[in-house]
Amino acid sequence: MAPLLGEGMFVRRVRIEAREVVFLKGVIEASEGLACVFAERGGDLTLAAPCGREREVDELIADLCRELGARLDADAASA
Repeated sequence: MAPLLGEGMFVRRVRIEAREVVFLKGVIEASEGLACVFAERGGDLTLAAPCGREREVDELIADLCRELGARLDADAASA
């Protein structure tokens, strides 16, 4: 995914239960352009966002890990 991103963007890959994908997308959409969500298959998601919002995205992912059992893909932290 990284080669498709423009300069100044980063990605985080997250895994959640497939049934939680719509909820996560709703949270992202309600967060005023925090990130874009790309679903690869089931609950394997890629979040792409501007580098200036990296802290906010990481905080959101931490909340999702606690609340939904989401898992950050260890190989996902790429700028």
